[in-house]
Amino acid sequence: MTGPLASLKILDFSTLLPGPYASMMLADMGAEVLRIESPTRLDLVRVLPPMDGDTSASHAFLNRGKRSLSLDLKKEGAVEIIKKLVKEYDVVLEQFRPGVMERLGVGYSVLSEINPALIYCSITGYGQTGPYKNRAGHDINYLSLAGVSSYSGRKEQGPPPLGVQVADVAGGSHHAVMGILAAVIHRQQTGEGQFVDVSMTDAAFALNGMAGAGYLAAGVEPAAEEGVLNGGGFYDYYETADGRYFSVGGLEPAFMKALCEALERPDLTSIGMSQNKDDQRQFKTFLKDCFKQRNYSEWEALFEQVDACVEPVLSFAESTEHPQLDARDMVIGVKKADGTTQKQIGHPIKFSNTPCYSAFSGAKIGAHTDEVLASVGLSGEQIAEYRERGLFG
Repeated sequence: MTGPLASLKILDFSTLLPGPYASMMLADMGAEVLRIESPTRLDLVRVLPPMDGDTSASHAFLNRGKRSLSLDLKKEGAVEIIKKLVKEYDVVLEQFRPGVMERLGVGYSVLSEINPALIYCSITGYGQTGPYKNRAGHDINYLSLAGVSSYSGRKEQGPPPLGVQVADVAGGSHHAVMGILAAVIHRQQTGEGQFVDVSMTDAAFALNGMAGAGYLAAGVEPAAEEGVLNGGGFYDYYETADGRYFSVGGLEPAFMKALCEALERPDLTSIGMSQNKDDQRQFKTFLKDCFKQRNYSEWEALFEQVDACVEPVLSFAESTEHPQLDARDMVIGVKKADGTTQKQIGHPIKFSNTPCYSAFSGAKIGAHTDEVLASVGLSGEQIAEYRERGLFG
């Protein structure tokens, strides 16, 4: 069996996190992904610690299942190779600032002339238009400008630096995958390719689904620890006697009832469900004091038997061994070049007939250069000449 995207071929010019994460998801789902990698401009993810031998663990994960073609696009003849390849590919994915691919001679206007059915997706911090289109940025900046950071965290401490890259991945990567697949469906119906413009700031702004909707429709400005879902009520984390934490999220009456009964205070159910801020503060104070009275292991044993939306805050190491994630194959073994396997995060989407598959971990730069060029008709002599001229580094 093959993945659901086995018919899709993707040229991936992206580096770092958002683009590679997107093309990794597509590769897991069966797409044939070819990375076009510069031999002179190092992808920092390749050397980002921790390392597994001489390979970055992050690179091995983000670029699993992808072939690699080493190509210096500034060398004479390199653009012609891309023009040969693009005739056989469905999608181009890139992550440079606006205008860079055009200056290199491989922009959408050029490549779509060669392949009118081409889908060309660009992931950038701020999009292809607007006054910030050429401005530098990172995940933390996109979340800040999108308003997300302003009501995340504690009032006294301000917004926290998050442990995962929300704007990069939930914003850039996931929206790129959605945009590409939507364009593929449109092409199936019309034969037309198109340009897909993904802004990580736009995508982060769109994640303000609850609080943002409240402000735009009703004028209620979200603020830290003011909303139901960001610490303004009992929906929060609570410290145990030994310094660990539990999450409490039982917003529905049945779960609130189960929580209060488990804590031997069924009389507090009505206060817990109250929308009155004084009641919420009283109930939250009760929970803080209550959780402080027992150790993590005691609470874990209690709430394993109670369906009340109360779960322990696991370390990542603990989460890799959790029976639920284990049952869902969220930690898998992926083959390395030396024949051994490396543990990696599994694909989160499960298909009944076309399961996802990760064939091999991230390849060395240019590992597949010769076979890729031979596949588009270049002879051994031509490949050797290009190598002599420095096209492959």
